Amino acid sequence: MNAIKLRAPGGLDRLERTTLPEPRAPGPGEIRLRVQASSLNYHDYAVAIGAIPTEDGRIPMSDAAGVVEAVGEGVRDFAPGDHAVSCFFPLWQDGPAETGDFKTVPGDGIDGYAREAVVRPASWFTAAPRGWSAPEAATLTTAGLTAWRALVVDGGLKAGDVVLVLGTGGVSVFALQFARMMGATVIATSSSDAKLERMRELGASHTINYKATPDWGRAVQDWTGGRGVDQVVEVGGPGTLEQSIRAARIGGHIALIGVLTGRSGEVPTALLMAKQQRLQGLIVGSHRHQREMIRAIDGTGMRPVIDRAFAMQEIAAAFRHQESGAHLGKIVLEA
Repeated sequence: MNAIKLRAPGGLDRLERTTLPEPRAPGPGEIRLRVQASSLNYHDYAVAIGAIPTEDGRIPMSDAAGVVEAVGEGVRDFAPGDHAVSCFFPLWQDGPAETGDFKTVPGDGIDGYAREAVVRPASWFTAAPRGWSAPEAATLTTAGLTAWRALVVDGGLKAGDVVLVLGTGGVSVFALQFARMMGATVIATSSSDAKLERMRELGASHTINYKATPDWGRAVQDWTGGRGVDQVVEVGGPGTLEQSIRAARIGGHIALIGVLTGRSGEVPTALLMAKQQRLQGLIVGSHRHQREMIRAIDGTGMRPVIDRAFAMQEIAAAFRHQESGAHLGKIVLEA
């Protein structure tokens, strides 16, 4: 079967096509999945360029969706022909987070899904949403679940809340969709007026070009009548955190899910304290969170926003498209 390997020390020109033996039959508790699609995330990009070092020959990509070809003894959740989607933290089934690293994450600590087929424990997957294609389902593993956990699991999102999403990447677009799905109002930021127009088409009630309005935290306060938003999906990190704190209401929730502006920096602690806000870091979610998210999707009929699809062998070109920042929503790979 065809696969992609990343040669150390990383770099988009170090992604190599290779051939691997077809996987064995699944053993007890396992399934064999025919991988039909994956999707790109910032974490995958960081691995690919060597910013997150991995061992030589690592198979990249943390997200996968496809069709179950065979099941091993004792598997009850899947049957041949079922559509499945992978989990980011395959060992985190339920309960509070117990891991703070990527040692068990496919495409990083272990081999990922840039290949045609794989045998893994059935518990490493959930059912895909009903009627979704594999490229659509592959968007959920990382970006979809991160947005869901930020807003619903950790943030307790409810109808009538006001949510601020930063940028137009996969997590931010999913956050917009989930917030609207649950009756919340959304404010979106971007440096592109064209992308902001698209976010309005997707349901954003108000948009702000942060290049034209550098003090966008104050602009959010003004638009909300001085109250501020209930939740912020914070993807920027140190370069945007102060404005996010200014934008959120007293007692608001800020989900720190990205470090696009850097891995460290100053935090305006006095302002955070004065506004009595909850700043919570998170990395994706559990098997249970993913099942609950997909149940909600099945009940509402929402669909993901896919910017562009590439063939698996075009993985380097896909990452370069991601690197350009031209996309809105998710970029996917099709096997």
